[in-house]
Amino acid sequence: MKLPIILDTDPGIDDAVAIAAALFAPTLSLQLITTVAGNVSVDKTTRNALQLVNFWNAGVPVARGAATPLVRPLRDAAYVHGESGMEGYAFIEHDRKMLDQTAADAIYHQLMASPEPITLVAIGPLTNIALLLTQYPECLPRIQRLVLMGGSAGRGNFTPNAEFNMAIDPEAAARVFASGMDIVMCGLDVTNQAVLTPEFLATLPERNATGKMLHALFSHYRSGSMSTGLRMHDLCAIAYLVKPDLFTLKRCFVAVETHGEYTAGATVVDLDDRLGKPANASVAIDLDVEGFRQWVAEIMAQMP
Repeated sequence: MKLPIILDTDPGIDDAVAIAAALFAPTLSLQLITTVAGNVSVDKTTRNALQLVNFWNAGVPVARGAATPLVRPLRDAAYVHGESGMEGYAFIEHDRKMLDQTAADAIYHQLMASPEPITLVAIGPLTNIALLLTQYPECLPRIQRLVLMGGSAGRGNFTPNAEFNMAIDPEAAARVFASGMDIVMCGLDVTNQAVLTPEFLATLPERNATGKMLHALFSHYRSGSMSTGLRMHDLCAIAYLVKPDLFTLKRCFVAVETHGEYTAGATVVDLDDRLGKPANASVAIDLDVEGFRQWVAEIMAQMP
């Protein structure tokens, strides 16, 4: 039995790798891709998702999501991913269209039509997930769990205290963590360890067409460098679904700060139970790095 998943994403170069893994991991069944503003605008993330689906000739539908955070103006990460979000590779023209539904509507209908609960995977800001829970609270029992890339038990990578996805829409993240949903958080504590070496990156073009495309994108990706290694933040969420034994998790209470000039978006991760609040998430705090790299090589071999 394959695990049915819905992927909410803001492609984004490392999102492209995560989408590939979600498509081609033999144990996963990707039902729907939804897009959100984050790394770049939602128009660009939707275009990028459609380009990737077309590149792999996949039959997965794509729905466009929120163009802005719940209450804040959008701040993007074009400085990391390039102006288009996926600089470096010339995708061919295509005629694929997105669904005529919002992301929240599309997720809701997919959840309610499924014969079994579905796992949500969110690797961008949590705006669409917060909107889903607000507009369709009755769908909560249809969600098996949420596996997300975001947050940190330590320092941030966008502000000193906040990881990018949480900082872009703190209000959405706070709503999601307070929802009662079963949450697995793969934050910077593990994603900063998920580094692909220069030696591995150099082999990508000779592996397959996907490897050639990803290598071209990676040459424009600024989460590390091709000469020192690249961090695969979003890929960790997919890796957890396929190889959970690679991760060390801790059940604890997590809150998201929504106020403060310097702290908005910070995840308060109570690893030592100092607040005495019930745990609401399983937080990944360590990664088997060599096992992760071996899995990446294995999943790359599954790609066309």
